[in-house]
Amino acid sequence: MQTKPETSSDISFEDFKAEVLKDYKIAVTSRECSLLGRREVLTGKAKFGIFGDGKEVPQLAWAKAFKNGDWRSGYYRDQTFMMAIGKLTIQQFFAGLYAHTDIEADPMSAGRQMGGHFATHSLNTDGSWKNLTQQKNSSADISPTAGQMPRLLGLAQASKIFRNVNGIENKTNFSINGNEVAWGTIGNASTSEGLFWETINAAGVLQVPMVMSVWDDEYGISVHAKYQTTKENISEILKGFQRNEDEKGFEIIRVNGWDYSELIEVYQRASTIAREEHVPVLIHVQQLTQPQGHSTSGSHERYKSKERLQWEVENDCNVKFREWIIGNDISTDEALSEIEKEIKKEVRDGKKAAWEAFLEPQKREQQDLILLLEKVSANSENKNFIEKIKNELASEKEPLRRNILSSARKALRYLVSENTSEKDELLAWINNYFEKIQPKYSAHLYSEEKENAKTIKEVLPSYADDAEDVDGRVLLRDNFDAIFEKHPEVLIFGEDSGEIGDVNQGLEGMQEKYGKLRVADAGIREATILGQGIGMAMRGLRPIAEIQYLDYVLYCLQIMSDDLVTLRYRTHGTQKAPLIVRTRGHRLEGIWHSGSQMGGLIHLLRGMYILVPRNMTKAAGFYNTLLETDEPALVIECLNGYRLKEKMPNNLAEIRTPIGVVETVKQGNDITLVSYGSTLRIVEEAAKELQQAGIDAEIIDVQSLLPLDINHDMVKSVRKTNRLLVIDEDVPGGASAYILQTVVDMQGGYKYLDSKPQALAAKEHRPAYGTDGDYFSKPSVEDVYETVYSIMHEADPNQFPKLR
Repeated sequence: MQTKPETSSDISFEDFKAEVLKDYKIAVTSRECSLLGRREVLTGKAKFGIFGDGKEVPQLAWAKAFKNGDWRSGYYRDQTFMMAIGKLTIQQFFAGLYAHTDIEADPMSAGRQMGGHFATHSLNTDGSWKNLTQQKNSSADISPTAGQMPRLLGLAQASKIFRNVNGIENKTNFSINGNEVAWGTIGNASTSEGLFWETINAAGVLQVPMVMSVWDDEYGISVHAKYQTTKENISEILKGFQRNEDEKGFEIIRVNGWDYSELIEVYQRASTIAREEHVPVLIHVQQLTQPQGHSTSGSHERYKSKERLQWEVENDCNVKFREWIIGNDISTDEALSEIEKEIKKEVRDGKKAAWEAFLEPQKREQQDLILLLEKVSANSENKNFIEKIKNELASEKEPLRRNILSSARKALRYLVSENTSEKDELLAWINNYFEKIQPKYSAHLYSEEKENAKTIKEVLPSYADDAEDVDGRVLLRDNFDAIFEKHPEVLIFGEDSGEIGDVNQGLEGMQEKYGKLRVADAGIREATILGQGIGMAMRGLRPIAEIQYLDYVLYCLQIMSDDLVTLRYRTHGTQKAPLIVRTRGHRLEGIWHSGSQMGGLIHLLRGMYILVPRNMTKAAGFYNTLLETDEPALVIECLNGYRLKEKMPNNLAEIRTPIGVVETVKQGNDITLVSYGSTLRIVEEAAKELQQAGIDAEIIDVQSLLPLDINHDMVKSVRKTNRLLVIDEDVPGGASAYILQTVVDMQGGYKYLDSKPQALAAKEHRPAYGTDGDYFSKPSVEDVYETVYSIMHEADPNQFPKLR
């Protein structure tokens, strides 16, 4: 049911009644979808269900205050709201439940997320932005509890940027003078999560137009609020955040979730405060229920008392809404019963249509294969076996694609010794099926547009004859200056990024020149720094979120892994967040400032680029490249490179470092040495000493770990040298193992090796403090020298006698 609720303070009683009854129909429709959805899960047609029953009435009030251009960042119980703003139909609700892989059928995620996870489309089919001010927007939900909070902060902050930063007034498809509100929702139990508290604190500091609704039904799955929240009341313990005449903060409002008229007033008031004053608002919606319990995985009768269950029946928001309608002579019991009867039929019909649409393409694929198997079996020596497979497939009234493809692949086994055109036809069918169907489950992890980050061509630095040697941080600073001048939508923020120009002075003077909103300090709160970036990037800005040290990325890793890198994938390419995350790491002293968690990052962050420049010229080129495209990336600058001298290019703003392309830093014939970042300097020094021993090493800088060597240049080197050593400061089995597998396995380098390929990594522990700690914790020049020498000794012990 699609509706577009309108509210007005000056309407006739007849119009008012019509508006109320329209809301009631949405509430009943949503509830019937929840009830029937649970049954569909229990019958096996859907895998899992989590529904919004019990939260219908407050979401109707919220929808009335939600305007075009606004954004939602919620959780998986907001189905009534999505129906009320016209972004979710009955059939789409069930298509999501069945995981329909067609984006037209399930516009939320094309079957990639379970039901209850909602999104709108920010992008046109060519990947360009829609006019987001002309539609109601929902950022794509994620399941991790409170995971929606950091992103909400950024969605709200974008309005502040659009209202107050000069130079981006022409971005009218993203904002109209910053008048947009970001609306968040969360269950009361999830307010126990640290992400909630970090976001609430940051929103109060930043003073952004954010309205946060807490749906309070007193439980978190089976755990009562007394185990979740001090005083069992989130608004009570947040009283210190309440603004007053002298201090900025939140406006905090409490309201009962079954009180239709009061809810409408509260949400209109919250909208006005946030929209006009840019003050955050928290609405604590109390006395809500959860009629079917938390999800389809259990029954709430197991943990709620009979008294509580009876209270929930009597105080169900839909029941109270119905009583209010009758009590105010808006309608009668008989008329409402007739409405309810009609809606039950609409929901059943919508469910049936969704299921038939889900099955229809799979039935066609089933029939195509059955006909082919009949043809294949006719002339096969294994006719009986293939016919058995065919008959089993034909007996499936509701075929799944895994069973269809499995049948084809099993039949192929019986043709392994045959050489017929029918076998070739079956093999072609299988290959074509993979080509056609696999993208339905795998596409859009990265940008698939014609122009993406991997297509940006390299632009090398050029130098004047009298080019000055400068500290790396000066080169980086001047490049940021050029970026801010060229791209008014670019802003950077993080701990110490603003007033002092970051801890290594790479942003020296930038805040003074470009203002406190574009170059901003942030509190010690990495998760919400990351969330600020995600939300602002989703609204058309180009944020650079600075995480002070690589080790500190662990604080925001969950948000990066669960939200940022999955966004394009989980929306089937209909949303994007081209956020650049800037950090620094490698080769410093101490456990907490010299970690190299690359092995974890490359596995947890599939969906964004991980770039590891060896110097600041390369880093500057990466930033320039990324701003020519629209994909997220993590750039890790060398922590010990800011004071090292580099020549200042005369084309600084034009430099482009290619993404996914390795660079051969030194040519050689005896062995291929692969590394990156600060460790590459160790390798270069070792190579000079190896040259004196008669060993000519080729050195490759991978430059980016995700993606890694898209042109397969590493294996070309191994084909020449026939030996391979990967050197990395990550722990054993980390990035070095990943690089080794790429060369030896994926690129087929094993065919060219005359010696065992090896990886030289750091020790398993974190680096001990001090310069000596680095030497005994991570690969040293001597480690590289001796490892290479031992490989050459094995190959030619006469020329290279055993060293140790």
